[in-house]
Amino acid sequence: MPQAPRDEWVTVDGLSFHYRDWGGYGQPLLLLHGLASTCHIWDMVAPILAENHAVIALDQRGHGESAKPNHGFDFASVTQDVLGVIKHLGRAAPVVVGHSWGGSVALELAVRAPESLKGMAWVDGGMINASARYSSIEDAKVEMSPPDFTGVKLEDFKERVRNRHQGAGMAPGSHDVVMANFEVLEDDTIRARLTRANHLRIIDALWDHHPAELYQQVKCPVLIMPARQQSDPATQDRGQRRFMSVDEAEQELPTSKTVWLEDCIHDVPIQRPELVADLLASHVADGFFG
Repeated sequence: MPQAPRDEWVTVDGLSFHYRDWGGYGQPLLLLHGLASTCHIWDMVAPILAENHAVIALDQRGHGESAKPNHGFDFASVTQDVLGVIKHLGRAAPVVVGHSWGGSVALELAVRAPESLKGMAWVDGGMINASARYSSIEDAKVEMSPPDFTGVKLEDFKERVRNRHQGAGMAPGSHDVVMANFEVLEDDTIRARLTRANHLRIIDALWDHHPAELYQQVKCPVLIMPARQQSDPATQDRGQRRFMSVDEAEQELPTSKTVWLEDCIHDVPIQRPELVADLLASHVADGFFG
């Protein structure tokens, strides 16, 4: 049985960052969650990877149990956070695995501090281009803003998440991962750990983030792992945009490989964790990342 993770904290530039150390030996892997998520998105992937790798899952600025300042959500700041954690760990350069916005953070890190990582894997992420998808920053904030959870009771929300996940064929325990995104208040209502104001600050940063302008500057190998559901007509438009984004990345990145995650949703780490872990482990083992 895999060992339980250790919850650790490190101070970077005066801010406290929480991470889960899943132990293990071998090639270090640093796992980054997406927007409004936490390190717990990796709770079902990490123990599989830790069988043969040294695995760390980080709560990024404003998320989870890490510090929540009301500033520093631009990419220069969040990548400096990650770089500080990497330096603190003092291990060999990791393969940085980013889900959703976490992939965008990894991309910026690879450009800003290429010596800090050995490779990247984007799990349905890394290619977010908000300014190309929306006509204005105002539209982007409307579409990408979080729901209002004010007054929502804990048990009501837990039941809603359980029912939705059971119907979607999610992995057992996935609802617990979702609940980690929230704290419980004294009146038994929930509040997102990432504040709405900070969520909007990240959208501002994404508006100014243009991945295609960065691809050719990436020196490390990139494993692109986009999710899709070709059998679902409701996702066809999004799937076509995703295909075009992947094609652009493949054309511009110096070294990349794409593995489509078929019949998978965006939160694939809690839908099909074995698939995600096995793909990552096999590409480390076969030397893709060097």
